Amino acid sequence: MIGIRIAKGGCRGREAYRFPLAQVSKKLGRYFSISSQKSQRPDLKHESFEHTEMKYSNSPVWAWNEWDPLEEVIVGRVEGATVPPLTIEVKANTNEKHWNFFNQNGGSHFPAEHMEKARKEIENMCDILRKEGVVVRRPDPIDFVEKFQTPDFTSSGLYSAMPRDILMVVGDEIIEAPMAWRSRFFEYRAYRSLIKDYFRQGASWTTAPKPQMSDDLYDQDYPMKSVQDRHRLAADGKFVTTEFEPCFDAADFIRAGRDVFAQRSQVTNYMGIEWMRRHLEGKGIRVHTLSFKDPNPMHIDATFNIIGPGLVLSNPDRPCLQIDMFRKAGWKIVHPPTPLVPDEHPLWMSSKWLSMNVLMLDPKRVLVEEEEKTTIAMFESLGIECIRVPLRYANSLGGGFHCWTCDVRRKGTLESYF
Repeated sequence: MIGIRIAKGGCRGREAYRFPLAQVSKKLGRYFSISSQKSQRPDLKHESFEHTEMKYSNSPVWAWNEWDPLEEVIVGRVEGATVPPLTIEVKANTNEKHWNFFNQNGGSHFPAEHMEKARKEIENMCDILRKEGVVVRRPDPIDFVEKFQTPDFTSSGLYSAMPRDILMVVGDEIIEAPMAWRSRFFEYRAYRSLIKDYFRQGASWTTAPKPQMSDDLYDQDYPMKSVQDRHRLAADGKFVTTEFEPCFDAADFIRAGRDVFAQRSQVTNYMGIEWMRRHLEGKGIRVHTLSFKDPNPMHIDATFNIIGPGLVLSNPDRPCLQIDMFRKAGWKIVHPPTPLVPDEHPLWMSSKWLSMNVLMLDPKRVLVEEEEKTTIAMFESLGIECIRVPLRYANSLGGGFHCWTCDVRRKGTLESYF
């Protein structure tokens, strides 16, 4: 049922499904016939793997979902964070009220006083995770202010603050995402020491095809003069990234055992989702595309955050057009309360909905921003203990607890929740 409902979900769901067919089918050949055939399957079972048991592993890398007991995590770094140039892909993902900030500061470090407060918050979060029994690993420190050049473009870097954007663990495999912002082209370098260490200990390591990020990857005429423009374009299934080559951020995928859910966004295209679908099908994992009423889709975990078996936080401002399939499967849909972030607090690369961008330590414990009192009350009503941690200044770099981390190892097994 899930394939049919995703393909024929709501109005935007249908549009999203048809969009690549009309635009790039001649270039991709069999890709679309394969993709459409797979999506029309009448149920969620994967015959080859239905009865395969994936037992808890001694691999250093092991996670199948977002909520099993957390044993090891990568936490990002504030150090070296650099304001990206206001290129077209950055402009498409940021609020117009911050465009002057990017124009004036692109290629320079973020404000030092603000970053020092953010650094202290992240160090405190690491200490709290350690006290909860979680092993904390960190990327290498890199100063991203240095400019670089490829045959296709020149840019400065961004940061190594958000490991969720670039790394995704599925089972005993760590997948390195290709990214879509030019300023993030070399971001993987900060994580290579860690990944090589996991690989030497027995983990699988896959790097997705690296995009050229030439002008062909971006719609150079993408109009975005106002919020109204963004709503109209998103409703029409149009994005700043084209289907020139696969691109995706790992944060546009969220795991629920045998089912992984993705969204087409400003940084993740259909080719990227298809690459992930083909790559994971050998593990018996099904990748499904969801769509949302979101004028600026980028990263699924502040829109649709799965926090337990059959339990999902669904952003009330960005309703999921395929939500009925979760209801029919017996899932509990929780709409988080309005965030309490003050209007004057700078959020240069995100919305206030980082309040729902939480990290589950296990099904009954969660890291949550200490000032989000109504969100804390929501979790407590669900019987989930809240570990209250300050993260307001770190939020300004574009992420909550989920974004600032990559769960490397969780104690659990591969299961189906549908």
